[in-house]
Amino acid sequence: MKIERLFDILPHQKQNHPLKTALAGKEKGKWVHYSTDDLIAEANAVSLGLLAMGVAPGDKIANISNNRPEWNFLDFGMLQIGAVHVPIYPTITDEDYNYILNHAEVKYIFVSSADLYERIAKIAANVPTVQGVYTFDQVAGAKHWSEVKKAGEGGDLKQVESIKASVKADDLFTIIYTSGTTGFPKGVMLSHRNVASNVEASDKRVPCSPGDNALSFLPLCHIYERMLTYMMMYRSISIHYAESMETIADNLKEIKPQVFSSVPRLLEKVYDKIVSKGHELTGVKKALFFWALNLGLRYELNGANGWWYETQLKLANKLIFSKWREALGGNVKAIVSGAAALQPRLARVFWSAQIPVLEGYGLTETSPVISVNYFATMQVEFGAVGPVLEGVEVKLAEDGEILCKGPNVMMGYYKRPELTEEVIDKDGWFHTGDIGTFTASGNLKITDRKKEIFKTSGGKYIAPQVMENKFKESLLIEQLMVCGESKNFPSALISPAWDNVKYWCEHHGIAFTSQAEVIKNPKLLEKFQSEIDHYNEGFGQWEKIKKFKLLPTSWSVETGELTATMKLKRKVIMEKFKAEYESMYAE
Repeated sequence: MKIERLFDILPHQKQNHPLKTALAGKEKGKWVHYSTDDLIAEANAVSLGLLAMGVAPGDKIANISNNRPEWNFLDFGMLQIGAVHVPIYPTITDEDYNYILNHAEVKYIFVSSADLYERIAKIAANVPTVQGVYTFDQVAGAKHWSEVKKAGEGGDLKQVESIKASVKADDLFTIIYTSGTTGFPKGVMLSHRNVASNVEASDKRVPCSPGDNALSFLPLCHIYERMLTYMMMYRSISIHYAESMETIADNLKEIKPQVFSSVPRLLEKVYDKIVSKGHELTGVKKALFFWALNLGLRYELNGANGWWYETQLKLANKLIFSKWREALGGNVKAIVSGAAALQPRLARVFWSAQIPVLEGYGLTETSPVISVNYFATMQVEFGAVGPVLEGVEVKLAEDGEILCKGPNVMMGYYKRPELTEEVIDKDGWFHTGDIGTFTASGNLKITDRKKEIFKTSGGKYIAPQVMENKFKESLLIEQLMVCGESKNFPSALISPAWDNVKYWCEHHGIAFTSQAEVIKNPKLLEKFQSEIDHYNEGFGQWEKIKKFKLLPTSWSVETGELTATMKLKRKVIMEKFKAEYESMYAE
């Protein structure tokens, strides 16, 4: 059954493989399960309630919430009556909330918790179109979302079916405001066809079966996790929402998923934690661990390293890597990685451990997937993002920029036709802003972000993403930003991996009094210099990091240095650490 409108996924699941657990979330420490029939019933109840509250096709409804089944109930309830879903990150600034809610002319707002309600209720008072704010959690003094369903009791489902029949595949179904690194965020308009085409094309690339389990923890308000959620529902995979980012390890053991999606930074953290545990071992156990690890870092697909390597790898999998798989629940068929570039060494070592990582590429404006690796090993290439999806066209501009055309390309930026014209040319090609190439195997490879490439004063180009990924291989570096535009050499601002720094200090006789104090320690600075020197070896003379500054803070989504998918907000970082940056060029 081909889906054209996203709400067609629900009858598709019911008809082909109905589930006892279509969705599950934790409430008060216990998993609460919702079947396919429950999901359909909840969506219908929301549709009827919204209609009773005066919601009409085209009305905008904002959803500011963590991942939870109510998110999906509200989503499908809106889509079935032609309302436009405006999902918003729970971590943005009040200024951005005020802009988005007013710009989208939002009619109703749904929030998850008491702290969000307090913030949003004040902001909503300055948004003339807002008629009410509802909460998913019970919050004193707030309207609970159950009141919406109650408002629709006794309503006629024929009215919902009539509206569903009138919704077209090319109708707007969501506006996603991308995190703005400069100015206000832009509202990406996506149609049902945009995302439905991506669901069907991506579905052929993920090796899962109806009835498999998935764990979801990336934000649903990002199109990456949202499209994958629709895809898993289309495939009849049971979706379980992690309680929080802190509980992922426990939830993996509970759910034992066959699939989950991630971003490279989280996989880097998993790897770093595993290696840190390895350093704590002693004797034969430690020797075996690092023997297996070094074996994995040399992994090539399809037995390319020969029978002796494969024989050793079987032993490594039995003795060491089996424990890695157990930590992920023991059943993982694939991890889907996107939103940023994955270090090839991580792909190698996870694949060697029989934990396939399928790296993909795309943008919010492309719904989001443009390309992704197939599961078949012959169609996976480390360091590349796979072949282009069926139905999607890609070509490279003269300067290497990736251009995309297809049913997945957005309708445009909401109320910003001038910005739309800047990125979609007269022939319909969307200009991604990313630089790439095609490998000999026909896979797409991303080399950098066009706007992030900079020139030194000597006229040499620096591609920071490639360098940053390499330097982050150091266990002492959590995040690193390469900078130095128009300067005579590149430098780096470094946010250390504090747990590993503490461990190193303990074993080298350095008192760890505070983060601010320890980064001044000559012995630690010497160690970081040796790390920088080591990774500099792989770059040209003009690219090598000449100076660096250790920063006493960690970069995060909450503190504003990272986007929700853990990419660097370069402008924010440069503004925050302007003095540290300038000090590297002061002499």
